[in-house]
Amino acid sequence: MKTEHATPSEWLPFLSGGGQMGAMMRAHDWSTSPLGHPRNWPQALRTTVGLMLNSKFPMFVAWGPELGFLYNDSYASILGEKHPAALGSRFHDIWREIWADIHPLIVRALKGEATYMDRLPLRMNRHGYDEDTWFRFSYSPVRDEDGDVAGMFCACVEMTGEVLAERYREQENQRLMTLFEQAPGILAVLRGPNHVFEITNDSYLQLIGRRELIGKPAREALPEVAGQGFFELLDQVYRSGQPFVGHAVPVRIQREAGGDLEERFVDFVYQPILGPKGDVEGIFVEGSDVTVRKRVEDELRAASRQKDQFLAMLAHELRNPLAPITTAAQLLQRGNMDPVRIRHASDIIARQAEHMTSLVNDLLDVSRVTRGLATIEKEELPVADIVNGAVEQVRPLLDARRHELTLDLTNQPMHVSGDRTRLVQVVSNILNNAAKYTPPGGRVDLRVRRDGDEAVIAVCDNGQGIDPQVLPYIFDLFTQAERTPDRSQGGLGIGLALVKSLVALHGGRVAANSPGLNQGSEFSVRLPVMQDGPAPELAEGDTAPATGPVRVLVVDDNADAAQMLATLLEAHGHEVSVEYDGTTGYARALRERPEVMLLDIGLPDIDGHELARRLRAARETADATLVALTGYGQSEDRDRAYEAGFNRHLVKPADLSELLRILAQVRDPAVR
Repeated sequence: MKTEHATPSEWLPFLSGGGQMGAMMRAHDWSTSPLGHPRNWPQALRTTVGLMLNSKFPMFVAWGPELGFLYNDSYASILGEKHPAALGSRFHDIWREIWADIHPLIVRALKGEATYMDRLPLRMNRHGYDEDTWFRFSYSPVRDEDGDVAGMFCACVEMTGEVLAERYREQENQRLMTLFEQAPGILAVLRGPNHVFEITNDSYLQLIGRRELIGKPAREALPEVAGQGFFELLDQVYRSGQPFVGHAVPVRIQREAGGDLEERFVDFVYQPILGPKGDVEGIFVEGSDVTVRKRVEDELRAASRQKDQFLAMLAHELRNPLAPITTAAQLLQRGNMDPVRIRHASDIIARQAEHMTSLVNDLLDVSRVTRGLATIEKEELPVADIVNGAVEQVRPLLDARRHELTLDLTNQPMHVSGDRTRLVQVVSNILNNAAKYTPPGGRVDLRVRRDGDEAVIAVCDNGQGIDPQVLPYIFDLFTQAERTPDRSQGGLGIGLALVKSLVALHGGRVAANSPGLNQGSEFSVRLPVMQDGPAPELAEGDTAPATGPVRVLVVDDNADAAQMLATLLEAHGHEVSVEYDGTTGYARALRERPEVMLLDIGLPDIDGHELARRLRAARETADATLVALTGYGQSEDRDRAYEAGFNRHLVKPADLSELLRILAQVRDPAVR
């Protein structure tokens, strides 16, 4: 016996088949549905349901005054958890949360007007939570047998996945475009055989100057690049499909409207963009502006070359005096020379050793000054005194080369604040240059004048002049201005760098001018002038020892140096003892109580600083004059020596006149 709600398909053919929803409709209890039993449904509804159940598109129909809801298998997934309770229910009850969005469309359909929506956003709750969805659908009126609209029919496709995928792609594209725009390297995409700019990034615009590029062919957008080979490379890559890679390639760009062409250097790649068929459709440009790197590399290479040239010249200049020293020493070793030749050999050794000492001192000076380690002791100095001191030092060279020196000193007294030794060194260096680079018998003019608040010391010569290409760098360290082919004048070429640094320490400035090679040159030094006033009288140095010998102890682990120094001092009438380490030197000092002790710092057992402290602490030697002899001449080395108790600090090889002056002061403290 069949139940009241059973609806076998043989009784209702329009419900036959229809998949899961057809079976559910046949088995459904329709007693509570506003649609009533299917056997009572009008023919129009039956026809619509029969078509809907056998369609693979998501569909539903809402019928009658209360819009009873019927749908097919494909629509069931759209309902989510609303299925299967939605079958036969009221349209409004099923989609209550989106009713405000779809009700106007339903009304239009029930009035006989079909509607179509594409990607309508709807916020649904079909899985227990609200979610954003998008649908493409149409609402169509369904008429009964009398031609009146009795319901509505919907065919729909959910577009949520597609919309979200497109949004994700758009976000990814936007993210990639942002990365493209913000990339530190230059990026651009060119399309077609004319290389039309499609996109560029900010770095590319910074390189070529901000101008409108998009939509323009490369030759039109960058006309100033014509003839530099870039357009031809683009044509080649487009034709061949082969990429091109360039490294530090120069490009001249007009980066400002109406401005001059500016040279930049770029690393870049022209990468062909292939279409679906493998044809070249465009070119991807990627690279970097390496102008700064290129210039730094060029400067480093130039500095390295200058350093190598300097070291080669240093080796040359140090070997030059070694040759005559070695030869003279070998002659003296033979022991069969007459007094005249012995004197001649000795003079050669002394002169060449003095030259080597000067070279080393120049190196030490320029190192200290350029590193900011040099200290100057300022006092009020007459400019005339500085000039006279420099002339006195350079006079032997001027006379040897038979130069005519003219002095033009202003009668107006001028005083500057500075270190006398350093300022004399500045002027003597410039005079030395003039003497060296002026052919024998030439003319050197030294003029002193006042220009406003500055004292100007100018040295002019009629010598070999300076190449205009070298002139801007003449005061740079390691810049070798070869003013003669054979460099017979000697020297390290660092004197002018030292001059510039020393003058700067005094608040002044230097300049060089020359009309060109073989047309002479002029060097000028400008120093701030002090308020006019009398300059203090400087006492003349007395290098002769006072009457009577001085007892001297030399402590040095270099036996040759110690013995030679002792012999030299004995030749000047002093009594000298020698020890070769700190322990025996200390013991001998306690026994003999020397008046002056010349102590090497680098001793093998205890260093010279510790030895000085012990001597100062001992009653027998507390009042002795202690002189440090060392190869280290930095200011901190002098400070350490004074802290240890030394009275004086001399750099090896010690200046003989300075040593004799120290010994003379032991006998007469008034000696200067």
